[in-house]
Amino acid sequence: MKTKLLTLAAAALLAACASPTLQIDRTHVSENQDSRAQFLILHYTVLDFDKSMKVLTTGGKVSAHYLVQDNPSKVFQLVDENRRAWHAGVSYWAGATNLNSASIGIEIVNPGFTETPMGRVYAPYPKAQMDDVIRLSQEIVARQGIRSDRILGHNDIAPGRKQDPGPEFPWKRFAEVGLIPWPDQTQVDIKTAIYQAGPVPDVNWFQDRLTKVGYQTPRTGVFDVATREVISTFQMKYRPANFSGDMDAETAALLEVVTTPGGMKTKTPPPADARPRSEY
Repeated sequence: MKTKLLTLAAAALLAACASPTLQIDRTHVSENQDSRAQFLILHYTVLDFDKSMKVLTTGGKVSAHYLVQDNPSKVFQLVDENRRAWHAGVSYWAGATNLNSASIGIEIVNPGFTETPMGRVYAPYPKAQMDDVIRLSQEIVARQGIRSDRILGHNDIAPGRKQDPGPEFPWKRFAEVGLIPWPDQTQVDIKTAIYQAGPVPDVNWFQDRLTKVGYQTPRTGVFDVATREVISTFQMKYRPANFSGDMDAETAALLEVVTTPGGMKTKTPPPADARPRSEY
């Protein structure tokens, strides 16, 4: 009986000392806020689906919010959009760094590239898979309010270190559905003719313009390996047929148009329930 009384007394004492449930008033909501997700970053996995899923969900110390299977195409969510996934690594865009904390990552099952006697060959993306990637991107952008100039490839935020999603990725289709802006072709043609007739700008000009686009670019005045890699990354997006990294007339024209007010055009996106088109 004595033991029982002691137990009851101890329980009563603990109950008396326990803090009441914290009451939080949530009737006042600040208008000074936005989404944690400021960027959408697209990757390819370099692995088949099974290996990609294993690496992204187990002990590989890498993850992504979404994985898009290739054949058949299917979208898997691996990390909640409100949580940080580990997909961007060391990264930079327009002054922002360590983009894992401010981005949503989409990994796309694709083998990447193969080294051949004729050079590096990149694998194409199946149409159905790209349709799903575009639809997923549209939904994320609408949900999170991500700006069109912050829809990027892994290579954009880590030029040289990363090549994905590569030159086969259909950035122009992203422009067609209104996800990203695209250089006005008329302006590009005019500037290309001018640069073909006269001198192409020097390396300082290229480094300055690439920095204005958003790339982490050397400002050395020297056409070094790092500068060539940034140029190549820019070309992969806007001129994927030739991403040699050379400072040629067409690349100079594209850079000038991309960094000049009014040079980039954005198409009105189709209705939210419309499937992306198969052609540009």
